[in-house]
Amino acid sequence: MKQRLFFIAILGSVLGFSQEQEIPKTPQQNGKRYVMDANEFYGSILLHNPDISHLISHHAGGLIVGYNRKTYGYKEWEELYNYPDVGFSFVYQDMNNTTLGRNFGLYAHYNFYFLKRYLQFRFGQGIAFNTNPYDKNDNFRNNAYGSSFLSSTYLMLNFHKENVVKGLGFKAGISVIHYSNANVKAPNTSTNTFALNAGLTYDLDGGKTIEYLHTPNREKVSEPIHYNLVFRTGVNESDIIGSGQYPFYIFSAYADKRLTRKSALQIGTDVFFSNFLKELIRYQSIAFPEYNVSAETDFKRVGLFLGHELFINKMSIIAQLGYYIYYPFDFEGQVYNRVGMKRSFGKKVFGAITLKSHGAKAEAVEFGVGVRL
Repeated sequence: MKQRLFFIAILGSVLGFSQEQEIPKTPQQNGKRYVMDANEFYGSILLHNPDISHLISHHAGGLIVGYNRKTYGYKEWEELYNYPDVGFSFVYQDMNNTTLGRNFGLYAHYNFYFLKRYLQFRFGQGIAFNTNPYDKNDNFRNNAYGSSFLSSTYLMLNFHKENVVKGLGFKAGISVIHYSNANVKAPNTSTNTFALNAGLTYDLDGGKTIEYLHTPNREKVSEPIHYNLVFRTGVNESDIIGSGQYPFYIFSAYADKRLTRKSALQIGTDVFFSNFLKELIRYQSIAFPEYNVSAETDFKRVGLFLGHELFINKMSIIAQLGYYIYYPFDFEGQVYNRVGMKRSFGKKVFGAITLKSHGAKAEAVEFGVGVRL
């Protein structure tokens, strides 16, 4: 993969809201609202890499449908992030290119609000199915998608107004939609679509009003340094088509210090056992003697990293920047980065799905489990 959209949504509290709404007695009594939205979009596939220039022949278009639950501050994180929506969405995209085919995606998303809730930012992460991936015999021109199932991220920034008339509202803005399989299978050049979108919203609860709850004078968070052990694994392939998919294993240890209710800093180390590098080392030692690569070169790597964790309920967004201190084989440079999602299960155990890259060149999707001591 030659391009990956990196995302960290930096969020904050903004202004107050209506004072005339009826306060529900408990979170279970009239404390929930659900809204659906449908948006048509039309745009262009961005030329992030000259290798996909033959795939950009027409404008792409499609439909985004969302199902959203409003939040009102019954949980602490909701007020901290200005009462976002949580929901699910479906994206259909026709790439308008017979080589690329069409994509159908399912996502979990958050909607965050700014400017008195007139500006909405959506971040969605999910899995998409492509109808016409690479095939060495039948579709060798599709070097963007090496597999039918793809990781997908989409972002929307909209002017947003609900309940204009009888539960109906409208929204309009811009979207960016990204598809790749993160080198699970080659080829994987990926695509990014920039589009204009417009659509309608519909309040499934008839426009009932609920007051946003406020908690004044929150106590500051004070935690000692915690220590984390993480095991990550998955499969990936080098950029050489047909070189094969191999499992990888990553062992990480890091310390974290909680700074605020929203964020923490991390420092730690990774040890990488990436078996696809074994095959790549063997291949280069035979096919490219001018590279002076020995077949006995060690495939293991060791890195040090600094990171940041942004807490959103039991989920958090992690971003780490690392540097290999043990690097016997040159692969994409000594600086690496990791972004992804983490989910806590109780106070000590957590799971994570992360993308490890070198700049904009993805190496692997990592599935991890860890403990925080």
